[in-house]
Amino acid sequence: MKALITGASSGLGADFARILSAKGYDLILVARRKKKMETLAKELNTNVEIIELDISSTYNCMKLYDKVKKEKIDILINNAGFGLFGKFDETKLDTELDMIDLNIKTVHTLTKLFLKDFKKRDSGYILNVASAAAFLPGPLMSTYYATKAYLLHLTLAIREELDKDSSNVYIGALCPGPVDTEFNKVAKVKFTVKSLSSEYVTKYAIDKMFKNKMIIIPGTTTRMAIYLSKLLPFSLKLPISYKLQKSKDTK
Repeated sequence: MKALITGASSGLGADFARILSAKGYDLILVARRKKKMETLAKELNTNVEIIELDISSTYNCMKLYDKVKKEKIDILINNAGFGLFGKFDETKLDTELDMIDLNIKTVHTLTKLFLKDFKKRDSGYILNVASAAAFLPGPLMSTYYATKAYLLHLTLAIREELDKDSSNVYIGALCPGPVDTEFNKVAKVKFTVKSLSSEYVTKYAIDKMFKNKMIIIPGTTTRMAIYLSKLLPFSLKLPISYKLQKSKDTK
């Protein structure tokens, strides 16, 4: 059994590695920070292959796939991604385009490449790490929220196609609320609500993935917030979202 995890050097990616290794999975860890992955590998009891690679480019995604396509990968976890806080007209375009490349194009590319192989053998799991942000617009983090909405809806559409084909391949979306990881520092935000631990979120996600759950939302508070947001019109939803986002400002 083997799993490939992107964004595996810290946070959710590292904890996915710990959990799957404990379940007996050999691992392929992909990220830019090789030393962090090497340190992580020392904790694990299964075979670990480390691939130091920036997968924000389509070329490198293809390079990664070509490198591992002959191995029987059972699980693909598309975890790599980042966020950015600020007004849309004030944030840096280059950073946002990099975010779109990593949060959308990378996941899109790897999902398509591995899904074809999984369908041929009629087995395999693909878990795309989206966010609770996928369920509503996010003023002050507009690009990040939009990327996660794309990811969620892409995953759901593929899921329906697989169901119509009576395929045994799994695809699902993990949509957590605030999680205590490096994401906050990179995005330059501070959550005003209690964050869930990365360990809890990843354990919950793996359990629900193996139970064939389509949308995985850890935490009762987050599930309730998403449910209630669906009942509100955008005229109320948007100012509430803005206020919540504004409270995260670290400046």
